[in-house]
Amino acid sequence: MPVYGYRGLAADGRSVSGVIDADSARGARGKLRGLGIFPTDVNEEIAVARRRSLSERMPGLRRKMPAGDLAMLTRQLGSLLGGGVPLLDALTVLSDQALKPPVKKMLSQVRERVREGISLADAMKEHPESFSDLYVHMVRAGEQAGALEVVLERLADYGEAQAELVRKVRGALTYPFIMMLVGTAIMGFLVTYVIPQVATIFSQTNQALPITTQVLVGFSDFLTTYWWLIVGGIAGLIAAFSYWLSTARGRYQWDTWVLRLPYIGNTVTKIVAARFARTLATLLSSGVQVLPALDAVKLIITNKRMAEAVQESRDSIREGSGIGQTLARSRLFPPMLIEMIRVGERSGELEPMLEKAAAAYEREVAASLAQMTTLLEPLMTIMMAGMIVFMILAVLMPIFQLNQLMQ
Repeated sequence: MPVYGYRGLAADGRSVSGVIDADSARGARGKLRGLGIFPTDVNEEIAVARRRSLSERMPGLRRKMPAGDLAMLTRQLGSLLGGGVPLLDALTVLSDQALKPPVKKMLSQVRERVREGISLADAMKEHPESFSDLYVHMVRAGEQAGALEVVLERLADYGEAQAELVRKVRGALTYPFIMMLVGTAIMGFLVTYVIPQVATIFSQTNQALPITTQVLVGFSDFLTTYWWLIVGGIAGLIAAFSYWLSTARGRYQWDTWVLRLPYIGNTVTKIVAARFARTLATLLSSGVQVLPALDAVKLIITNKRMAEAVQESRDSIREGSGIGQTLARSRLFPPMLIEMIRVGERSGELEPMLEKAAAAYEREVAASLAQMTTLLEPLMTIMMAGMIVFMILAVLMPIFQLNQLMQ
């Protein structure tokens, strides 16, 4: 359905603006008059319509709302509803105060759909670039239980916790990545520009060069002569790897291999365990049933091997088994998480036990990432120092030989 931006006057004389869905401009004007708004300007949002059409054809191009922005928006909506503000008025307030145009348009569209009589969850489901299936499931459960503001507060807490976990992971990997990038750029400059200049001087002496110098000069000549072949080969390998990773079998094999890595596999397992426990606890405490909750949790687990274990657990639970019992069969999830789930199921305190497990694994992930960063920094420094020493020796040794000959 086309989207129309409008400007008009409300019944009390206020100037209002926003977007509305309608079959035509005339239909948009009629719908606005039915809402008590006298339209002064109605224009189809062509760019929005094209962007939505393109995103529907190619879901990978959807621009997702940052987790921090979504958490803040959720908390604001929950606070307004908790303060007694009606849902439509709360959405209007959030739309009016939104600074980013895409967020303002999205909120206006959600408000209009709610005004038409559909539920908030269904209205949010029409914007998958902003609201995930997990988010929609929880909002729907909150609406059905009559505790929407409570669910929104839990969603905000969950979003902030996940954003903090992602921030820690990225922060731990940023410094080593930048260090590697800068080091590679410096080495590339020395090998492709400086070394050829020095090699020209050495070749004029007609003296036998040391083996280190010959290796460095040969490597430099290879890079400067066949750089196009190297770039093409790297691009081809990246394209082939990306295609293999996009296939179901390739992604499954890659995720299985990652879990077997000595240190990284353990860290990935803890990250997945933390997200699994936190998400499942949030869903169950919000009133979502176990099977739909596991369906939603499976979507946020990026490791396909562990997501398959969750799916198998869901199928076994349908037959009467417990969550802890079925997860133990996969031998992928940490034993402590499984034991805490079993204790929670026996005592009827599954949600609190999942919260404790999530907090424990989030602390372990933070410690593991800090330790990994501590190890990577000196390791990369030593590697770069070794390469620089090798290059210095390769350049200085022929100079020492020339000096001895001149003496």
